[in-house]
Amino acid sequence: MSILFGLAAVAASLSDPAAAEIASAAAPASGVTAIASVPVRTFAQNDPSAQLERAIEAHARFETEDAEQDCLANTVYFEAGLEPLEGQVAVAEVVLNRMNSGRYPTTICGVVLQPAQFSYVRGGRIPRVDRTSENWRRAVGVARLVQAGAAARLLPTDTLWYHADYVSPAWGPRLNRTTKIGLHIFYR
Repeated sequence: MSILFGLAAVAASLSDPAAAEIASAAAPASGVTAIASVPVRTFAQNDPSAQLERAIEAHARFETEDAEQDCLANTVYFEAGLEPLEGQVAVAEVVLNRMNSGRYPTTICGVVLQPAQFSYVRGGRIPRVDRTSENWRRAVGVARLVQAGAAARLLPTDTLWYHADYVSPAWGPRLNRTTKIGLHIFYR
C-alpha cells in the first residue's frame, strides 16, 4: 500500500469508517500487506453536542407535519432560536412537560397559546416566521426530534418553567432552579 493511499484511507476513516474499509479493500495487491482498517472515532463523533447536532440535522425540514409540531417549532424558534441546540431542546421539553403535567392544557398548541405564558405570543397569535430560514429549519428539526422522543432528555419531567437570565420574574425565587442552558434558567 502506498503512503498516499494509506493516508487517504486514514482520512476516510475519520469521516466515515465504512469508507476506510472500502479504501483498504481497494488497496493495490503489490505484495505489501495492508493493515486492517480500524474505525477511528474522532472527538466530535463522541461529543454529545455533535451527536445532538447530527440528530437535529437528520430531522430538520422547512415544513412541519401538523399544527402541533408547528406550535412547538415556533416556540423553539422565537424563544430559543439563537440559543445553543441544547437550549432549544430544553425549551421544547418544557412545552411537552407542561402538556403532560396535568396543570396545563393537554395539547402543544394549548400550552403555547395559553395567555401570558410565552413572550412571543401576542393576543393569542403567533407571529409570522421566515419559513425559508436556516433557523426555522433547525427549529422544526428540534421539534420533530423532541416530539419523537429521539433526543436524550436534558431536563427532569417536572421542569415546567424558564426565563432568560437577563430578566427577574417575581415567580423565580419561589421555584427550584434545575439548570441553566445558554441564556435560559429552568425551574421545577
